[in-house]
Amino acid sequence: MAEPASTATVLVIDDDQEIRYSLQRVLSARGYRLVTAASGEEGLKVAAKEKPHVILLDNRMTGMNGLETLQHLRTTAPKCMIILMTAFGTTQTAIEAMKFGAFDYVIKPFDIKKILTLVENAAKAWADLHAAGSAYQPLLNRDDYKEGIVGNSEPMQELFKVIGQVAASDVTVMITGESGTGKELVARCLYQHSHRGKGPFIAVNCAAIPENLIESELFGHEKGSFTGATMQRIGKFELCDRGTIFLDEIGDMTLSTQTKILRAIQEGEIQRVGGSETIKVNVRLIAATNKNLEKLVADKQFREDLYYRVNVVRIKLPPLRERLDDVPALVDFMVQRLANEKKIRVRKVSSEALAVLCAYTWPGNVRELENAVYRSGVVAQGDTVLVKDLPREILQVVQAGGGEKMEDGKGKMEKKNGESASGAERKIGATADPLGVKKDAKANGESGAVLTLAGAYDAVYRLARAETEENILEKIEAAMIARALKETEDNHAKAAALLGITRATLRKRVDEGK
Repeated sequence: MAEPASTATVLVIDDDQEIRYSLQRVLSARGYRLVTAASGEEGLKVAAKEKPHVILLDNRMTGMNGLETLQHLRTTAPKCMIILMTAFGTTQTAIEAMKFGAFDYVIKPFDIKKILTLVENAAKAWADLHAAGSAYQPLLNRDDYKEGIVGNSEPMQELFKVIGQVAASDVTVMITGESGTGKELVARCLYQHSHRGKGPFIAVNCAAIPENLIESELFGHEKGSFTGATMQRIGKFELCDRGTIFLDEIGDMTLSTQTKILRAIQEGEIQRVGGSETIKVNVRLIAATNKNLEKLVADKQFREDLYYRVNVVRIKLPPLRERLDDVPALVDFMVQRLANEKKIRVRKVSSEALAVLCAYTWPGNVRELENAVYRSGVVAQGDTVLVKDLPREILQVVQAGGGEKMEDGKGKMEKKNGESASGAERKIGATADPLGVKKDAKANGESGAVLTLAGAYDAVYRLARAETEENILEKIEAAMIARALKETEDNHAKAAALLGITRATLRKRVDEGK
Protein backbone atom coordinates (compact mmCIF):
# COMPACT_ATOMS: atom_id res chain seq x y z
CA MET A 1 0.00 0.00 0.00
CA ALA A 2 1.48 3.35 -1.04
CA GLU A 3 1.77 5.98 1.71
CA PRO A 4 -0.32 9.16 1.44
CA ALA A 5 1.63 12.18 0.28
CA SER A 6 1.14 13.96 3.64
CA THR A 7 3.05 11.22 5.51
CA ALA A 8 5.90 11.09 3.01
CA THR A 9 9.46 11.55 4.21
CA VAL A 10 11.35 14.48 2.68
CA LEU A 11 15.14 14.84 2.86
CA VAL A 12 16.59 18.34 2.42
CA ILE A 13 20.28 18.39 1.41
CA ASP A 14 21.68 21.95 1.51
CA ASP A 15 24.76 23.54 3.08
CA ASP A 16 22.75 26.69 3.90
CA GLN A 17 21.31 26.32 7.42
CA GLU A 18 18.62 28.97 6.81
CA ILE A 19 17.32 27.11 3.75
CA ARG A 20 17.21 23.85 5.69
CA TYR A 21 15.33 25.49 8.57
CA SER A 22 12.84 27.29 6.32
CA LEU A 23 11.99 24.19 4.30
CA GLN A 24 11.73 22.08 7.44
CA ARG A 25 9.28 24.54 9.01
CA VAL A 26 7.11 24.93 5.89
CA LEU A 27 6.96 21.25 4.94
CA SER A 28 6.49 19.97 8.51
CA ALA A 29 3.44 22.22 8.81
CA ARG A 30 1.97 20.34 5.82
CA GLY A 31 2.38 16.96 7.51
CA TYR A 32 5.62 15.79 5.87
CA ARG A 33 8.30 14.06 7.91
CA LEU A 34 11.52 16.06 7.47
CA VAL A 35 15.16 14.98 7.71
CA THR A 36 18.11 17.17 6.72
CA ALA A 37 21.75 16.95 5.70
CA ALA A 38 24.36 19.74 5.37
CA SER A 39 26.39 18.18 2.54
CA GLY A 40 26.20 15.74 -0.31
CA GLU A 41 28.29 13.18 1.56
CA GLU A 42 26.05 13.38 4.62
CA GLY A 43 22.96 13.29 2.40
CA LEU A 44 23.97 9.94 0.93
CA LYS A 45 24.26 8.42 4.41
CA VAL A 46 20.91 9.87 5.56
CA ALA A 47 19.20 8.69 2.36
CA ALA A 48 20.49 5.13 2.87
CA LYS A 49 19.23 5.12 6.46
CA GLU A 50 15.93 7.03 6.23
CA LYS A 51 14.83 5.92 2.74
CA PRO A 52 13.04 9.20 1.92
CA HIS A 53 10.30 9.50 -0.70
CA VAL A 54 11.36 12.97 -1.89
CA ILE A 55 14.76 14.68 -1.78
CA LEU A 56 15.32 18.44 -2.15
CA LEU A 57 18.94 18.71 -3.27
CA ASP A 58 20.99 21.91 -3.56
CA ASN A 59 23.32 22.02 -6.55
CA ARG A 60 26.16 24.30 -5.35
CA MET A 61 27.52 22.97 -2.07
CA THR A 62 30.98 22.66 -0.57
CA GLY A 63 32.46 19.25 -1.22
CA MET A 64 30.31 17.07 -3.45
CA ASN A 65 28.02 19.22 -5.60
CA GLY A 66 24.38 18.51 -6.34
CA LEU A 67 24.81 16.82 -9.71
CA GLU A 68 27.48 14.48 -8.33
CA THR A 69 25.26 13.70 -5.33
CA LEU A 70 22.33 13.08 -7.69
CA GLN A 71 24.28 10.44 -9.59
CA HIS A 72 25.20 8.63 -6.35
CA LEU A 73 21.61 8.88 -5.07
CA ARG A 74 20.37 7.08 -8.17
CA THR A 75 22.21 4.03 -6.77
CA THR A 76 21.50 4.64 -3.05
CA ALA A 77 17.82 5.56 -3.50
CA PRO A 78 16.86 4.60 -7.07
CA LYS A 79 13.09 5.10 -6.64
CA CYS A 80 13.29 8.38 -4.74
CA MET A 81 11.97 11.56 -6.41
CA ILE A 82 14.77 14.14 -6.44
CA ILE A 83 14.20 17.87 -6.95
CA LEU A 84 17.38 19.83 -7.69
CA MET A 85 17.58 23.36 -6.22
CA THR A 86 19.90 25.86 -7.91
CA ALA A 87 20.49 29.61 -7.90
CA PHE A 88 21.88 29.39 -11.43
CA GLY A 89 19.24 28.20 -13.90
CA THR A 90 21.60 27.47 -16.78
CA THR A 91 20.71 25.31 -19.73
CA GLN A 92 23.50 22.89 -18.86
CA THR A 93 22.27 22.44 -15.28
CA ALA A 94 18.70 21.73 -16.43
CA ILE A 95 19.81 19.22 -19.05
CA GLU A 96 22.25 17.45 -16.73
CA ALA A 97 19.69 17.26 -13.91
CA MET A 98 17.07 15.60 -16.11
CA LYS A 99 19.65 13.35 -17.76
CA PHE A 100 20.72 11.96 -14.39
CA GLY A 101 17.12 11.23 -13.39
CA ALA A 102 15.90 14.25 -11.40
CA PHE A 103 12.13 14.53 -10.98
CA ASP A 104 12.35 18.29 -11.52
CA TYR A 105 14.44 21.29 -10.65
CA VAL A 106 13.64 24.69 -9.10
CA ILE A 107 15.52 27.98 -9.25
CA LYS A 108 16.37 29.90 -6.07
CA PRO A 109 14.98 32.07 -4.60
CA PHE A 110 11.86 29.94 -5.00
CA ASP A 111 8.23 30.67 -4.27
CA ILE A 112 6.87 28.70 -1.32
CA LYS A 113 3.72 27.73 -3.24
CA LYS A 114 5.84 26.38 -6.09
CA ILE A 115 8.05 24.29 -3.81
CA LEU A 116 4.98 22.90 -2.02
CA THR A 117 3.41 21.97 -5.36
CA LEU A 118 6.63 20.31 -6.53
CA VAL A 119 6.98 18.28 -3.33
CA GLU A 120 3.31 17.25 -3.47
CA ASN A 121 3.64 16.16 -7.12
CA ALA A 122 6.87 14.28 -6.36
CA ALA A 123 5.30 12.49 -3.38
CA LYS A 124 2.26 11.56 -5.49
CA ALA A 125 4.55 10.30 -8.28
CA TRP A 126 6.40 8.14 -5.74
CA ALA A 127 3.10 6.72 -4.46
CA ASP A 128 1.84 6.08 -8.02
CA LEU A 129 5.13 4.46 -8.97
CA HIS A 130 5.07 2.03 -6.05
CA ALA A 131 1.37 1.25 -6.41
CA ALA A 132 1.83 0.56 -10.13
CA GLY A 133 4.99 -1.46 -9.60
CA SER A 134 3.43 -3.75 -6.99
CA ALA A 135 0.38 -4.46 -9.17
CA TYR A 136 2.20 -5.03 -12.46
CA GLN A 137 2.41 -8.52 -13.94
CA PRO A 138 4.08 -9.23 -17.32
CA LEU A 139 1.54 -10.44 -19.88
CA LEU A 140 3.82 -12.47 -22.11
CA ASN A 141 7.23 -14.04 -22.51
CA ARG A 142 9.14 -12.04 -25.12
CA ASP A 143 11.03 -15.14 -26.26
CA ASP A 144 7.74 -16.63 -27.50
CA TYR A 145 7.36 -13.77 -30.01
CA LYS A 146 10.67 -13.78 -31.86
CA GLU A 147 8.96 -12.75 -35.10
CA GLY A 148 7.75 -9.57 -33.38
CA ILE A 149 4.08 -10.17 -34.30
CA VAL A 150 1.98 -9.95 -31.13
CA GLY A 151 -1.76 -10.45 -30.78
CA ASN A 152 -4.38 -12.79 -29.38
CA SER A 153 -7.39 -11.10 -30.95
CA GLU A 154 -9.53 -12.93 -33.52
CA PRO A 155 -8.17 -10.93 -36.53
CA MET A 156 -4.59 -11.81 -35.54
CA GLN A 157 -5.39 -15.48 -34.99
CA GLU A 158 -6.84 -15.61 -38.51
CA LEU A 159 -3.69 -13.91 -39.77
CA PHE A 160 -1.45 -16.53 -38.14
CA LYS A 161 -3.48 -19.31 -39.79
CA VAL A 162 -3.04 -17.78 -43.25
CA ILE A 163 0.70 -17.32 -42.70
CA GLY A 164 1.01 -20.97 -41.70
CA GLN A 165 -0.93 -22.10 -44.77
CA VAL A 166 1.11 -20.19 -47.36
CA ALA A 167 4.58 -19.97 -45.77
CA ALA A 168 5.81 -23.35 -46.99
CA SER A 169 5.00 -22.74 -50.67
CA ASP A 170 6.61 -20.40 -53.19
CA VAL A 171 3.34 -18.63 -53.92
CA THR A 172 3.52 -14.86 -54.46
CA VAL A 173 1.89 -12.98 -51.58
CA MET A 174 0.38 -9.48 -51.53
CA ILE A 175 0.19 -7.88 -48.07
CA THR A 176 -2.18 -4.94 -47.74
CA GLY A 177 -3.04 -2.69 -44.82
CA GLU A 178 -2.64 0.81 -43.49
CA SER A 179 0.77 2.31 -42.86
CA GLY A 180 2.26 1.11 -39.58
CA THR A 181 0.35 -2.16 -39.30
CA GLY A 182 3.47 -4.35 -39.61
CA LYS A 183 3.55 -5.48 -43.23
CA GLU A 184 7.31 -6.07 -43.26
CA LEU A 185 7.08 -8.15 -40.06
CA VAL A 186 4.56 -10.44 -41.78
CA ALA A 187 6.81 -10.67 -44.84
CA ARG A 188 9.78 -11.68 -42.67
CA CYS A 189 7.61 -14.22 -40.85
CA LEU A 190 6.59 -15.78 -44.17
CA TYR A 191 10.26 -15.95 -45.17
CA GLN A 192 11.46 -17.44 -41.87
CA HIS A 193 8.86 -20.23 -41.99
CA SER A 194 9.46 -21.08 -45.66
CA HIS A 195 11.92 -23.55 -47.20
CA ARG A 196 13.89 -20.47 -48.30
CA GLY A 197 14.46 -19.51 -44.67
CA LYS A 198 18.23 -20.10 -44.94
CA GLY A 199 18.53 -18.05 -48.12
CA PRO A 200 18.76 -14.25 -48.37
CA PHE A 201 15.92 -11.88 -47.50
CA ILE A 202 16.03 -8.39 -48.98
CA ALA A 203 13.45 -5.68 -48.29
CA VAL A 204 13.11 -2.82 -50.77
CA ASN A 205 11.00 0.29 -50.12
CA CYS A 206 9.97 1.23 -53.66
CA ALA A 207 8.60 4.62 -52.56
CA ALA A 208 11.95 5.65 -51.03
CA ILE A 209 14.03 5.12 -54.20
CA PRO A 210 14.07 7.86 -56.88
CA GLU A 211 12.27 6.91 -60.09
CA ASN A 212 15.44 7.11 -62.19
CA LEU A 213 17.31 4.72 -59.86
CA ILE A 214 14.68 2.07 -59.06
CA GLU A 215 15.56 -0.17 -62.05
CA SER A 216 19.26 -0.02 -61.23
CA GLU A 217 18.50 -0.82 -57.58
CA LEU A 218 16.37 -3.85 -58.44
CA PHE A 219 18.12 -5.27 -61.51
CA GLY A 220 21.62 -3.78 -61.34
CA HIS A 221 23.53 -1.95 -64.09
CA GLU A 222 26.59 -2.30 -66.27
CA LYS A 223 29.56 0.04 -66.11
CA GLY A 224 28.96 3.14 -68.24
CA SER A 225 25.24 2.44 -68.73
CA PHE A 226 24.41 5.96 -67.51
CA THR A 227 26.13 9.02 -66.09
CA GLY A 228 27.71 8.09 -62.77
CA ALA A 229 27.76 4.33 -63.44
CA THR A 230 31.51 3.98 -62.88
CA MET A 231 31.34 0.26 -62.13
CA GLN A 232 29.09 -2.74 -62.51
CA ARG A 233 26.39 -3.09 -59.85
CA ILE A 234 24.52 -6.23 -58.87
CA GLY A 235 20.79 -5.63 -58.30
CA LYS A 236 18.57 -6.85 -55.48
CA PHE A 237 16.92 -9.60 -57.56
CA GLU A 238 20.29 -11.08 -58.43
CA LEU A 239 21.56 -10.80 -54.85
CA CYS A 240 18.38 -12.48 -53.64
CA ASP A 241 18.74 -15.60 -55.83
CA ARG A 242 17.23 -18.65 -54.02
CA GLY A 243 15.83 -16.31 -51.39
CA THR A 244 12.91 -13.94 -50.82
CA ILE A 245 12.56 -10.34 -51.96
CA PHE A 246 10.05 -8.04 -50.29
CA LEU A 247 8.86 -5.09 -52.38
CA ASP A 248 7.20 -2.62 -50.04
CA GLU A 249 4.94 0.10 -51.48
CA ILE A 250 4.81 -1.68 -54.85
CA GLY A 251 1.95 0.61 -55.86
CA ASP A 252 4.44 3.48 -56.22
CA MET A 253 6.39 1.79 -59.05
CA THR A 254 6.48 3.27 -62.53
CA LEU A 255 4.86 1.30 -65.36
CA SER A 256 8.22 0.63 -67.05
CA THR A 257 9.62 -0.93 -63.86
CA GLN A 258 6.42 -2.94 -63.43
CA THR A 259 7.05 -4.50 -66.86
CA LYS A 260 10.47 -5.77 -65.78
CA ILE A 261 9.10 -7.04 -62.46
CA LEU A 262 6.47 -9.00 -64.39
CA ARG A 263 9.15 -10.66 -66.52
CA ALA A 264 11.21 -11.53 -63.44
CA ILE A 265 8.17 -13.24 -61.88
CA GLN A 266 6.92 -14.99 -65.02
CA GLU A 267 10.16 -16.06 -66.65
CA GLY A 268 12.61 -15.89 -63.75
CA GLU A 269 14.83 -13.65 -65.90
CA ILE A 270 16.27 -10.15 -65.54
CA GLN A 271 18.60 -7.86 -67.47
CA ARG A 272 20.86 -5.29 -65.88
CA VAL A 273 20.40 -1.69 -66.99
CA GLY A 274 22.62 -1.14 -70.03
CA GLY A 275 23.27 -4.86 -70.44
CA SER A 276 22.19 -7.43 -73.02
CA GLU A 277 22.80 -10.62 -71.03
CA THR A 278 19.76 -12.43 -69.67
CA ILE A 279 20.30 -13.57 -66.08
CA LYS A 280 18.27 -16.38 -64.53
CA VAL A 281 17.03 -15.74 -60.98
CA ASN A 282 15.08 -17.95 -58.57
CA VAL A 283 13.32 -15.55 -56.22
CA ARG A 284 10.12 -15.65 -54.20
CA LEU A 285 8.29 -12.32 -54.31
CA ILE A 286 6.32 -10.84 -51.44
CA ALA A 287 4.80 -7.42 -52.10
CA ALA A 288 3.01 -4.89 -49.94
CA THR A 289 1.09 -1.67 -50.35
CA ASN A 290 -1.20 0.65 -48.41
CA LYS A 291 -2.87 1.80 -51.64
CA ASN A 292 -5.97 0.52 -53.41
CA LEU A 293 -4.41 -1.54 -56.23
CA GLU A 294 -7.78 -2.23 -57.83
CA LYS A 295 -8.33 1.51 -58.25
CA LEU A 296 -4.79 1.94 -59.61
CA VAL A 297 -5.48 -0.80 -62.17
CA ALA A 298 -8.73 0.88 -63.17
CA ASP A 299 -6.90 4.21 -63.54
CA LYS A 300 -4.19 2.56 -65.70
CA GLN A 301 -1.51 3.36 -63.11
CA PHE A 302 -0.78 -0.29 -62.31
CA ARG A 303 -0.45 -3.10 -64.86
CA GLU A 304 -3.39 -5.50 -64.72
CA ASP A 305 -1.25 -8.52 -65.64
CA LEU A 306 1.22 -7.71 -62.84
CA TYR A 307 -1.68 -7.24 -60.42
CA TYR A 308 -2.85 -10.80 -61.03
CA ARG A 309 0.70 -12.12 -60.70
CA VAL A 310 1.40 -10.50 -57.31
CA ASN A 311 -2.11 -10.92 -55.90
CA VAL A 312 -2.15 -14.74 -55.87
CA VAL A 313 -2.58 -14.85 -52.08
CA ARG A 314 -3.69 -11.72 -50.29
CA ILE A 315 -3.10 -11.02 -46.62
CA LYS A 316 -4.93 -7.99 -45.24
CA LEU A 317 -3.60 -6.65 -41.95
CA PRO A 318 -6.17 -5.16 -39.56
CA PRO A 319 -5.58 -1.63 -38.25
CA LEU A 320 -4.81 -1.43 -34.54
CA ARG A 321 -8.15 0.27 -33.78
CA GLU A 322 -9.89 -2.98 -34.84
CA ARG A 323 -7.89 -5.05 -32.34
CA LEU A 324 -7.51 -2.79 -29.29
CA ASP A 325 -7.63 -5.86 -27.04
CA ASP A 326 -4.06 -6.56 -28.24
CA VAL A 327 -2.72 -3.22 -26.96
CA PRO A 328 -1.73 -4.45 -23.44
CA ALA A 329 0.27 -7.37 -24.87
CA LEU A 330 1.86 -5.13 -27.51
CA VAL A 331 2.86 -2.58 -24.87
CA ASP A 332 4.33 -5.31 -22.66
CA PHE A 333 6.31 -6.73 -25.58
CA MET A 334 7.62 -3.29 -26.59
CA VAL A 335 8.66 -2.37 -23.04
CA GLN A 336 10.52 -5.66 -22.60
CA ARG A 337 12.29 -5.31 -25.95
CA LEU A 338 13.30 -1.67 -25.44
CA ALA A 339 14.50 -2.38 -21.90
CA ASN A 340 16.55 -5.40 -23.02
CA GLU A 341 18.11 -3.25 -25.75
CA LYS A 342 19.04 -0.67 -23.04
CA LYS A 343 17.02 2.03 -24.80
CA ILE A 344 14.80 2.74 -21.77
CA ARG A 345 15.11 2.19 -18.02
CA VAL A 346 11.47 1.32 -17.33
CA ARG A 347 10.18 -2.24 -17.24
CA LYS A 348 6.57 -1.65 -16.20
CA VAL A 349 3.49 0.35 -17.20
CA SER A 350 0.91 1.45 -14.63
CA SER A 351 -2.66 0.22 -15.06
CA GLU A 352 -3.87 3.83 -15.43
CA ALA A 353 -1.37 4.54 -18.22
CA LEU A 354 -2.28 1.26 -19.91
CA ALA A 355 -5.96 2.23 -19.73
CA VAL A 356 -5.19 5.44 -21.62
CA LEU A 357 -3.25 3.54 -24.30
CA CYS A 358 -6.14 1.09 -24.67
CA ALA A 359 -8.64 3.93 -25.07
CA TYR A 360 -6.78 5.67 -27.90
CA THR A 361 -7.64 4.69 -31.49
CA TRP A 362 -4.09 4.77 -32.95
CA PRO A 363 -4.45 6.25 -36.45
CA GLY A 364 -0.73 5.53 -36.93
CA ASN A 365 -1.29 1.91 -35.87
CA VAL A 366 1.42 -0.22 -34.21
CA ARG A 367 4.18 2.15 -35.36
CA GLU A 368 2.53 5.04 -33.50
CA LEU A 369 2.05 2.87 -30.40
CA GLU A 370 5.71 1.88 -30.42
CA ASN A 371 6.72 5.53 -30.76
CA ALA A 372 4.51 6.46 -27.80
CA VAL A 373 5.87 3.63 -25.61
CA TYR A 374 9.48 4.53 -26.48
CA ARG A 375 8.91 8.23 -25.82
CA SER A 376 7.13 7.55 -22.51
CA GLY A 377 9.84 5.16 -21.41
CA VAL A 378 12.54 7.76 -22.05
CA VAL A 379 10.88 10.53 -19.99
CA ALA A 380 9.61 8.30 -17.15
CA GLN A 381 11.27 8.46 -13.74
CA GLY A 382 11.83 5.17 -11.98
CA ASP A 383 11.01 1.82 -13.53
CA THR A 384 7.32 2.41 -14.37
CA VAL A 385 5.53 4.48 -17.02
CA LEU A 386 2.80 6.61 -15.40
CA VAL A 387 -0.05 8.57 -17.01
CA LYS A 388 1.96 11.81 -16.73
CA ASP A 389 4.70 10.27 -18.90
CA LEU A 390 2.42 9.62 -21.89
CA PRO A 391 2.51 11.97 -24.92
CA ARG A 392 0.32 15.00 -24.26
CA GLU A 393 -1.44 14.79 -27.63
CA ILE A 394 -2.66 11.27 -26.80
CA LEU A 395 -3.90 12.36 -23.36
CA GLN A 396 -5.80 15.28 -24.91
CA VAL A 397 -7.52 13.09 -27.50
CA VAL A 398 -8.51 10.44 -24.96
CA GLN A 399 -9.86 13.03 -22.53
CA ALA A 400 -11.81 14.75 -25.32
CA GLY A 401 -13.18 11.47 -26.74
CA GLY A 402 -16.60 10.02 -25.97
CA GLY A 403 -18.55 6.76 -25.91
CA GLU A 404 -17.21 4.17 -23.49
CA LYS A 405 -15.78 3.71 -20.06
CA MET A 406 -12.50 1.92 -19.53
CA GLU A 407 -12.66 -0.29 -16.46
CA ASP A 408 -9.05 -1.46 -16.37
CA GLY A 409 -5.86 -1.70 -18.38
CA LYS A 410 -6.64 -5.05 -19.98
CA GLY A 411 -8.48 -3.66 -22.94
CA LYS A 412 -11.95 -4.47 -21.61
CA MET A 413 -14.62 -1.88 -22.30
CA GLU A 414 -18.21 -1.54 -21.17
CA LYS A 415 -20.84 0.44 -23.03
CA LYS A 416 -22.02 3.54 -21.23
CA ASN A 417 -25.70 4.54 -21.25
CA GLY A 418 -26.34 2.23 -24.22
CA GLU A 419 -24.24 4.32 -26.59
CA SER A 420 -22.38 2.83 -29.55
CA ALA A 421 -18.87 1.56 -29.01
CA SER A 422 -16.97 2.46 -32.16
CA GLY A 423 -13.18 2.61 -32.04
CA ALA A 424 -13.11 6.38 -32.40
CA GLU A 425 -15.39 6.82 -29.37
CA ARG A 426 -13.23 5.03 -26.80
CA LYS A 427 -12.22 7.13 -23.81
CA ILE A 428 -11.34 7.00 -20.15
CA GLY A 429 -14.43 7.21 -17.96
CA ALA A 430 -15.11 10.14 -15.68
CA THR A 431 -13.95 8.19 -12.65
CA ALA A 432 -10.54 7.49 -14.15
CA ASP A 433 -9.71 11.10 -15.20
CA PRO A 434 -6.23 10.06 -16.48
CA LEU A 435 -5.21 13.63 -17.27
CA GLY A 436 -5.85 14.77 -13.73
CA VAL A 437 -7.60 17.86 -15.07
CA LYS A 438 -10.62 17.52 -12.79
CA LYS A 439 -8.42 17.46 -9.73
CA ASP A 440 -6.50 20.49 -11.00
CA ALA A 441 -9.73 22.29 -11.81
CA LYS A 442 -11.06 21.76 -8.29
CA ALA A 443 -7.79 22.97 -6.81
CA ASN A 444 -8.05 26.16 -8.84
CA GLY A 445 -11.71 26.68 -7.96
CA GLU A 446 -12.82 25.85 -11.48
CA SER A 447 -15.92 23.87 -12.35
CA GLY A 448 -14.41 21.54 -14.96
CA ALA A 449 -11.51 20.53 -17.17
CA VAL A 450 -9.92 22.93 -19.63
CA LEU A 451 -9.06 21.85 -23.18
CA THR A 452 -7.14 24.23 -25.41
CA LEU A 453 -8.46 25.10 -28.87
CA ALA A 454 -5.37 23.52 -30.45
CA GLY A 455 -6.01 20.36 -28.44
CA ALA A 456 -9.62 20.32 -29.60
CA TYR A 457 -8.52 20.63 -33.25
CA ASP A 458 -6.10 17.71 -32.73
CA ALA A 459 -8.86 15.63 -31.14
CA VAL A 460 -11.37 16.34 -33.93
CA TYR A 461 -8.82 15.53 -36.65
CA ARG A 462 -7.62 12.28 -35.07
CA LEU A 463 -11.12 11.02 -34.33
CA ALA A 464 -12.36 11.92 -37.81
CA ARG A 465 -9.24 10.34 -39.34
CA ALA A 466 -9.88 7.14 -37.42
CA GLU A 467 -13.40 6.91 -38.88
CA THR A 468 -12.71 7.65 -42.55
CA GLU A 469 -10.01 7.45 -45.21
CA GLU A 470 -11.14 10.56 -47.10
CA ASN A 471 -13.44 13.64 -47.10
CA ILE A 472 -12.43 14.64 -43.56
CA LEU A 473 -12.95 18.35 -44.25
CA GLU A 474 -16.41 17.71 -45.70
CA LYS A 475 -17.50 15.84 -42.57
CA ILE A 476 -16.11 18.46 -40.18
CA GLU A 477 -17.67 21.28 -42.21
CA ALA A 478 -21.08 19.57 -42.09
CA ALA A 479 -20.76 19.11 -38.33
CA MET A 480 -19.89 22.79 -37.79
CA ILE A 481 -22.82 23.94 -39.97
CA ALA A 482 -25.22 21.73 -38.00
CA ARG A 483 -23.98 23.18 -34.71
CA ALA A 484 -24.20 26.76 -35.95
CA LEU A 485 -27.79 26.23 -37.11
CA LYS A 486 -28.69 24.66 -33.78
CA GLU A 487 -27.18 27.58 -31.84
CA THR A 488 -29.03 30.16 -33.99
CA GLU A 489 -32.27 28.13 -33.95
CA ASP A 490 -32.15 27.63 -37.74
CA ASN A 491 -31.66 31.33 -38.49
CA HIS A 492 -29.67 31.08 -41.74
CA ALA A 493 -28.59 34.72 -41.71
CA LYS A 494 -27.10 34.49 -38.21
CA ALA A 495 -25.58 31.05 -38.86
CA ALA A 496 -23.93 32.25 -42.09
CA ALA A 497 -22.48 35.29 -40.28
CA LEU A 498 -21.22 33.08 -37.46
CA LEU A 499 -19.54 30.69 -39.92
CA GLY A 500 -18.16 33.49 -42.10
CA ILE A 501 -19.89 32.38 -45.31
CA THR A 502 -22.71 33.78 -47.42
CA ARG A 503 -26.33 32.70 -47.01
CA ALA A 504 -26.25 31.27 -50.53
CA THR A 505 -23.22 29.12 -49.67
CA LEU A 506 -24.87 27.99 -46.44
CA ARG A 507 -28.05 27.06 -48.31
CA LYS A 508 -26.00 25.11 -50.86
CA ARG A 509 -24.12 23.19 -48.15
CA VAL A 510 -27.38 22.35 -46.34
CA ASP A 511 -28.99 21.11 -49.57
CA GLU A 512 -25.90 18.99 -50.39
CA GLY A 513 -26.10 17.36 -46.98
CA LYS A 514 -29.74 16.30 -47.36
